[in-house]
Order: sequence, then structure tokens, then C-alpha cells
Amino acid sequence: MKLFLTLIVLLALLCSIGSCRKDFDYTTSNGNLEFSKDTVFLDTVFANIGSSTYSLKVYNRSKDDISIPFIGLEQGDESSYRLNVDGAAGKTFQNIPLMAKDSLYIFIETTVTLENEGANQLLYTDVLQFGQGATSQQIPLVTLVQDAIFLYPKTASGGQKETVVLGIDANGEDMLSPGFELKNDQLQFTNEKPYVIYGFAVVPKEKTLSIDAGARVYFHENSGILVQPEAQLAINGTLSTDQQLLENEVIFEGDRLEPEYGDVSGQWEGIRIASGSVDNTIEYLTLKNATIGIFAEGESSFSTPTLNIKNSQVHNSSKINLWGKTAVISGENLVLGNAGSSSLYCNLGGSYSFTHTTIANYWTESYRPSTALTINNFEQTENNGSIGIDLIKADFKNCIIDGNSDFELSHSSNELNRYNFLFSSCTITANTTNLTSESKKLYNFEDSSKYKNNILNEPLEFVNTSKNDFRLTITSSALNIGDKTFTLNISKDILGKDRTETPDLGAYEFSSTD
Repeated sequence: MKLFLTLIVLLALLCSIGSCRKDFDYTTSNGNLEFSKDTVFLDTVFANIGSSTYSLKVYNRSKDDISIPFIGLEQGDESSYRLNVDGAAGKTFQNIPLMAKDSLYIFIETTVTLENEGANQLLYTDVLQFGQGATSQQIPLVTLVQDAIFLYPKTASGGQKETVVLGIDANGEDMLSPGFELKNDQLQFTNEKPYVIYGFAVVPKEKTLSIDAGARVYFHENSGILVQPEAQLAINGTLSTDQQLLENEVIFEGDRLEPEYGDVSGQWEGIRIASGSVDNTIEYLTLKNATIGIFAEGESSFSTPTLNIKNSQVHNSSKINLWGKTAVISGENLVLGNAGSSSLYCNLGGSYSFTHTTIANYWTESYRPSTALTINNFEQTENNGSIGIDLIKADFKNCIIDGNSDFELSHSSNELNRYNFLFSSCTITANTTNLTSESKKLYNFEDSSKYKNNILNEPLEFVNTSKNDFRLTITSSALNIGDKTFTLNISKDILGKDRTETPDLGAYEFSSTD
């Protein structure tokens, strides 16, 4: 007891000489705050859709503990910006403490409505104020707001979203996903405003979805386009004069417009063309950051083309860029770039023809289990069985097959169904050193009936593989070695450059002015 009383007395004595305080003494901020940015750009957002969260760091470089008398938005409660200061949400804040040599975070979001009917975009601004009066400091907030046409599934009164059937799973069950059928007045996408799609937009049977040159289509997470049997997709982009703006190209990508999402794969699902949909056409499309860029499923009769795709790029898919399953696909001036698995997958037979196509996979985000180009005429089924369908042809002419692995071509034949292929005047990355004896027949590069005038394992020297820029450089081994007979109907490259004299391999003709 005596010891306890002694401790109480000592504690009181220490507090009396100032070592213990119930609260700190703060100096009012006098305008000497420092900031991590002089302007906060919230990049581009769609009208009525919330932005990402952006941050601003505020520093007290002085030796004194300070109190910031006011932090808030100039427009106050009328502002479309929202703040979170030191864990509290609001639009204005009073007397925020900031310790000496310390800092605090301010988090900023916005949701803006375009009130001016007919305006496609506006620059929305406000000012974040620190303090008031002569010592006030200000940080501008800037957001580009873009109007769009939003397409999405209906929601029932019980909260259930409208769904569509994407296909049949391995157990024979319907694969359902939020989605909706496009109505007649939604079957032409123009370039007047961008489109934002939630869920799967389904092209109904006996209808065609036409997409005009210059259209921009953005897809929310788990969204895409499904072309039903007897329906068609016609993407009608044209050559752009400005290769930065791509004003005439059609662009498909995810709906996150912030720069940090520009090269994030798997943001949306992709295009699905169901078996029974034929004569689909794609011209001048850039499709990026999907899970499977284009999945086209054909029929074993091979009587009608499934897809004709020209002058287009598909890249940065988290799985496969272009997957044809028992399909009839032709491609010209096509770039199939980086992907988490194969850039091009010719699966379960079919009929394929690619000319002046660049198939190049330099994926670095994760382990890549497949080659840039994968071809087979069978696949495994339940209970260790398999199904095989004829590979009528897989022809590659004046093409590039390359990547950051030492083997970028995969053949798989069940030796029961037909397996016809031809590589003519191509460059192929395929180190045959470790081939098994069983594989040598399919990879016999001396067999002129299968491989004709190709070169192996030569440096391609692209401009920037990490950015999916597969233009050729002056030191590339693909220059001037194309077969001119394959250019008769493809006299210009993907950028409109003439290639008739000494054609290069792949989709791009080299130019010293690039």
C-alpha cells in the first residue's frame, strides 16, 4: 500500500512539471503545407459511373504540431467530388491535426452527370482548399467526363439479373451469365458516342450486329458479345490516317479508362461466336485486355466460313487471343500478340488460312503454358476418352511465328483424323534439339510438302514486344523475304503501306520513317 501511494505521488509530480498532458498544443497552419501533387487528375470517367480512388499526400515539414483549420471542396456540398480525410468521409473538414514532420492522406473520388444534353464530354473541375483567407493553399481537381450509351441486363423486382446461356459445360449443363438480347434499334453501333456494356450483349438469331468505323466499345468485368447461331457480327473499321488516334479503327477494351489499366489483361470476357453463326467479318479492329479475345466455334461440315478477319490486332488476353474450334477462319494482315496462353489456337480440327499474320507471344505477366501457335485435331473428353475432327487445312503464308520461348509452334494429331497443314515463306521459332522421335514427323522442317521456304530461329527484332508493338526494325530477319505471289490480293500492309516489290513477313511492312 505504501509503495502504491508513493507511485501515485511520483506520477502527479511528473505531470505537474509538464511531462503528462491531456492534449497537445497545436499551431494553426500558416500556409506552409507541401503536397505530393500540384494538381490531381482523375483521368477519364464515364458519366454517372464512379471513378477510381485517387490520393493526395499532405506534408507538414515544420518542427511544430499544426492544426489545419479547414480542408474542403470549393463547391462544398454541391461538388461532385468526394473526400476521405484521415479516415473520415465528407466534403468539408475543420481543425485537422498534423504532427511535426508527419503527413496525411486525402482520398478523392467523383461521379459526374452530364447535364448539358447533347454534350459528349466535358472537363469537370473543382478546387481542394487547405485553410482560408490569405494563407489558403489550393490543389485543383480535374476530370474528363465522357458521355456513353450504356447497355445492360434488366433486374427483376427480386434483384435477379437477366441471364443468357453462353454454352454447355463439361457436365452438359447450361453456362449462365448476366446478359441480354440486343433489340432491333441496338444492332448498329455508331461512332457518335462510346458504348459501355454490362454482361453479355447477345446478337439474336437471324440478326446482324454492325459496328461502324471509329466506334469505341467498352466492356465491364465479366462482359462480352455473344453471337448466336444464325446471327452475324460485322465490324466495319477502316484505315486511320492518325495511328495515334486511330480515328477510323474500331476499339474493344475494358471500361476502366485510367492509364494504369491500359495494359491489364482479363478485364472483360471477349467475343464469342457460337456454332451455327457464319460469315462473320472483322476489319480494322483493335481488341485488347480480354480473357479470350475471340472464340469462334464452327461446325464439322465446314461448308461456310465462320470468320474472316483482316487488318486487325488482338493482344493482351489473359488466356487466348484468337481461338477457333472446328472453325473455318481466314486472316490477313493480322497481329495476334501477347497472351497468357496461346496467341492463336486452332483447336479440334477445322480449316484455317492466315496470310501476312504476325503471331508473336512475349507474355511476361506469369508462366505461359502454351506456345504462340497451337494446332490440334482432337481433345480429351470425360472418362479419359477423346474426340477427333479433321483438320482440313492450316495454311500459313508469309507469316511470323515467334515469342520469348525457344519453341513457339505446337502440333497435336491423333493420327486418326486428317491433319493437313502448310507453312510457306514463314519465320518460325522452334528449337528442335529436344524433340522426341514421335514428334519429328510433325516437325520435319525439311519436308517441303509441309514446310516450304521457311527460316528457323532467326532474330525478328520488333519495335517493342512489351507494348505489343510488333512492327519490324531495320535489323529484322523478316525483311524482304516474303513470297510475292501471296501479296497479289494483299498489296498493302496493316498500316496501308505498299508491299508489292519486296514484301516483309508478318502484318507490317518495314519503313525507315516509322
